[in-house]
Amino acid sequence: MTTDGLHDGVDVIISQWQTARPDLDCSPMEIIGRLSRVSRLLERAIRDHLSAYDIEPWEFDVLATLLRSGPPHVLNAGELSTAAMVSSAALTNRIDRLEKKGLVDRAVDPAHRRRVLISLTDQGLSLVNRLVEHHVANERRLLEGLSSADRDQITVLLRRLLVSLGDTGPDTSATGAC
Repeated sequence: MTTDGLHDGVDVIISQWQTARPDLDCSPMEIIGRLSRVSRLLERAIRDHLSAYDIEPWEFDVLATLLRSGPPHVLNAGELSTAAMVSSAALTNRIDRLEKKGLVDRAVDPAHRRRVLISLTDQGLSLVNRLVEHHVANERRLLEGLSSADRDQITVLLRRLLVSLGDTGPDTSATGAC
């Protein structure tokens, strides 16, 4: 029996493990399993929400990364790859597709001819400014089942877990990312 009276799919799995292997401490599965399931459910909800705007989550991520970099919303490919946490190969494909949609421009950096600069077009800036408001409202809706104190506690605990796993984040000094 859980202390809060709630039951989820992970409780069923843990119960099965306790029957199959009573000698095994499965408590890590309770956390990892829930994090995994929450991640999948949130990703699906975000993807479904963005699809109403004909935008894929990866497209929103790139556009939002350029937006949060601040005016003039330009990053070189390396900075964008680091800030968006994707490989340079994946980024190239993403930029190609966003450029075809007219949402970003690509240009050679006049100061460093080997660098490519990626910038939001006026259309891309307008779209991402509109979308970010809807995106944050959707995320707020997805977290409605938690109190403010619950959200604060989860934030602290997840940050602690991420840091313990080595995720101290990229150097965002050049991008203004949070």
